[in-house]
Amino acid sequence: MSENIKNEIKAFLAEEEGVGVIEIVLILVVLIGLVIVFKKQINDLLTKIFKQINSASEEVY
Repeated sequence: MSENIKNEIKAFLAEEEGVGVIEIVLILVVLIGLVIVFKKQINDLLTKIFKQINSASEEVY
């Protein structure tokens, strides 16, 4: 009986199916938090980038 219990415990510890989902959710929470914290800086950076792209594309046409 004790050998059966050892095998069950080993199988339980080896099973990691739910770990990937939890990791992905935690990463998404951190990324969303960073976006919320740095929203203004990200918005300003993207505005500058798109202004440069527009001015460069006007030179081509």
